[in-house]
Amino acid sequence: QVQLVETGGGSVQPGGSLRLSCAIPQSIFSRHALMGWYRQTPGKEREMVASFTSGGGTTYADSVKGRSTISRDTLTNTMYLQMNTLKPDDTAVYYCHVQYRGSVYWGQGTQVTVSS
Repeated sequence: QVQLVETGGGSVQPGGSLRLSCAIPQSIFSRHALMGWYRQTPGKEREMVASFTSGGGTTYADSVKGRSTISRDTLTNTMYLQMNTLKPDDTAVYYCHVQYRGSVYWGQGTQVTVSS
């Protein structure tokens, strides 16, 4: 069974930083895969935060643009989301997402709470 494992969530004060990590099985860690980070708050739909495009570029939600950076390490099969200048509105459960060869995979989610 393919599992994505997120780590790095937690509680931070406004203005702080966090780096989320997602361990992705080598079998689906491909340059042809679509990979990204999503987040969800209670009562709202899951929304894309940052992702790699099919052309290898990156795209960000307007709400995090300039404050977040998505990256990946092909040696360790890990995807990252560096988030800076965090705001209370960034509070959510963050999910790692991979789409590859017609299948979609999600991690279990990691909670990020931004509060003073």
